Amino acid sequence: MGVDGNGTPTFTVDEALLAMGFGNFQILVLAYAGMGWVSEAMEMMLLSFIGPAVQSLWGLSSHEESLITSVVFIGMLVGAYSWGVVSDKHGRRKGFLITAVVTAGAGFLSALAPNYVSLIILRCLVGLGLGGGPVLCSWFLEFIPAPSRGTWMVVFQAFWTVGTIFEASLAWFVMPRLGWRWLLALSSIPSSFLLLFYGLAPESPRFLCLKDRKDEALCILEKIARMNGAKMPSGILVSECEIELAGNSIPTEDTQFLPRKDSEDATSTERNPNAERNPSAGGISSLLTLLSPELVRPTTLLWIVFFGNAFSYYGLVLLTTELHNGRNSCGSVKLQSENSQDVSYKDVFITTFAEFPGLLLSAATVDKYGRKFSMSVMFFLCCIFLLPLVFHQPRSLTTGLLFGARICITATFTVMYIYAPEIYPTSVRSTGVGVASSVGRIGGMVCPLVAVGLVHGCHQTAAIILFEIVIFLSGTCVLLFPLETKGRDLSDSISTSKQTNQSV
Repeated sequence: MGVDGNGTPTFTVDEALLAMGFGNFQILVLAYAGMGWVSEAMEMMLLSFIGPAVQSLWGLSSHEESLITSVVFIGMLVGAYSWGVVSDKHGRRKGFLITAVVTAGAGFLSALAPNYVSLIILRCLVGLGLGGGPVLCSWFLEFIPAPSRGTWMVVFQAFWTVGTIFEASLAWFVMPRLGWRWLLALSSIPSSFLLLFYGLAPESPRFLCLKDRKDEALCILEKIARMNGAKMPSGILVSECEIELAGNSIPTEDTQFLPRKDSEDATSTERNPNAERNPSAGGISSLLTLLSPELVRPTTLLWIVFFGNAFSYYGLVLLTTELHNGRNSCGSVKLQSENSQDVSYKDVFITTFAEFPGLLLSAATVDKYGRKFSMSVMFFLCCIFLLPLVFHQPRSLTTGLLFGARICITATFTVMYIYAPEIYPTSVRSTGVGVASSVGRIGGMVCPLVAVGLVHGCHQTAAIILFEIVIFLSGTCVLLFPLETKGRDLSDSISTSKQTNQSV
């Protein structure tokens, strides 16, 4: 809390959220954002079931089967960046509205695809829509009070686990009885719920405040207070940029002795904070902001970790089916062909349940030990679980080791999606997480072409070694992150973010 130049009390969005606490309003926001996360998880999980079924039906090669998964990631690569820019410029609500329309429509039409080419095109469009997932993540994050942000973001990530387990259960029931087309159609339903309840979804008050739409932000904060049974802070709502501008308006010794032109240049951004908030160059300007001196190090490291995390996570999901359908031993081509549809839904279902312990592990460590420690330890533990799979193991041991690895990689993925939005200011938060997610999609896109292709070619040892290298490098990069975000307030602009980082 503070006061303005006239002695009137002021408060920020963070202070208002802290005063009102986490209550009924945030629960409804969580339910809406969580439904979007369930939808994305289901669409991603079904990839491990659709590929083998379509390969057998249409006589596809292993590369053609892998392409069904890879085109989804290509779409997500484009969508994550595009919807992030839309979200930062035009609002969070517009960002996830477009994604819901594209995902639901293309997902349902995929079930009607008459041939391989049309299926590839429609799955690419599904990926384009799924790229908006990070927008929902940023949107929910901006409603949570800082002290409980880690815990509630883990709860949000739990919806992903619910989606994967539900999809595994659905596949277990639907695939043997109704086939892959019904699985695709039923899996597109959750995206339609985002459209059904879109009118009830509020805009982020932090985004509105950043865009000088403080009256609208105040209305939403007042609604939060009513639904949570709490009181709004007294005074005037102000943004961090206004507080910074008020602090910089007092001339210092340095600015007094600067030449007039240099002084004007040094304070031009202070006089016009909207220059940073509304970049005229749009997406290119936002991308350059991510690579500015203040953000280039965390951005670069984040990209590497997102790549490694996605490569490892989706690789483990696909390996669960690949190593349990007869491809974990090099028999004859005929034998592998006969076993191509013999997906063990039971083993996939059991391994998917590993995500629940991963979430519990994240919840127990993220606010107690911090984001960096939690992620790095889980990455290195994942390496240990995968190491025995360098050699062929019995089926039960393979399932157990994949279960342990899935626990660890789920924990790192969960904490990563908490850490990433926290290190970026509101002005580029969705773009920053979206671009990082896009880089992650490259990892997911390369994974089936490289790692799973190695398993198909009877090179399981090489595939596991590749996973070990990627996971170990990701854990090392986590240790190099410049700051720990546990308990920190979110920043609205690069300058306030820089000040906060310097104080840590």
